Amino acid sequence: MKSSEKQVIINNLQEQIDSYSHFYLTDISGLNAENTSDLRRQCFKQEVKLVVVKNTLLRKALESSAKNAEEIYDALKGNTTVMFSENANVPAKLIKDFSKKHKKPVLKAAYVEESIYVGADQLEALIAVKSKNELIADVVALLQSPMKTVLGQLQSGGTIIHGVLDTLKEKE
Repeated sequence: MKSSEKQVIINNLQEQIDSYSHFYLTDISGLNAENTSDLRRQCFKQEVKLVVVKNTLLRKALESSAKNAEEIYDALKGNTTVMFSENANVPAKLIKDFSKKHKKPVLKAAYVEESIYVGADQLEALIAVKSKNELIADVVALLQSPMKTVLGQLQSGGTIIHGVLDTLKEKE
């Protein structure tokens, strides 16, 4: 491969790293063509971009990227596939579900919510990471809870007062 071709690949990888909020490094070696195609289909359905890369080119792209991902460099050994996603935990769930049947992909490292996770043992922690929209929904629900309680109590208080008035009216 010519150095100009390598530079084009590095630039493309850097653009993807900078444009996506989250990326996972995985190992899918050992999957046959059918299983790899199935994995790609599942990634496409869940809006995850799957790219097979050379470690040296990925490292150069990471070095020139705006993201600080130096801790990931040690994971750049063997076969590496990158999963790019806008949702933090979608690739982790996909890896877990797919690896139940095929033992692959194996998580090598991940850059999620500006944090770095290294090793397959981090998969459960990555599944638990909530996306920005999920966190906003949680905050909104927490803010609505006291208001709903007050409104419910006011409505039940009105019902109690109405019942007391009806009882007094019947006694007369």
